[in-house]
Amino acid sequence: MSDKNGSASAGKPDVAALREDIKQTRAELGETVQALAAKADVKARAKDQVELTKQKAKAQVHDATEKVREVAAGAAAAATGKVRAVTAQAGDKVAVASDKVRETGALDKAGEAREQVRRNPIPFAAVLAGAVALVGIILIVRGKRK
Repeated sequence: MSDKNGSASAGKPDVAALREDIKQTRAELGETVQALAAKADVKARAKDQVELTKQKAKAQVHDATEKVREVAAGAAAAATGKVRAVTAQAGDKVAVASDKVRETGALDKAGEAREQVRRNPIPFAAVLAGAVALVGIILIVRGKRK
């Protein structure tokens, strides 16, 4: 018959070996009691689960925030590029229109007309009324000849 504690004595187990065996059994029993108490403590387990859920939610919020920042940065870059392209096109069109105005001399003609109106003491409306009266007289004279 063999003993659990590994002693080879036929009758009595060694006292030191028995004490060591009891000490080990107590440690195992203490661990088992702690594990059972942890399983039985619903409040602590719920608290741990809430904490774990909070950590997962924070991680998801952080990931979502980073994705939104990336998308917003991409959209801002695209918008900036489009604004620059449209600005360049508008600048080109203004340059073309400005060249056409210079070619036709419209600015010079407008400036000359303005100066002429300033120098002339007769009001512009009076000149226009005289021109209309002259055209009316010419039409009346032509009508009598026929």
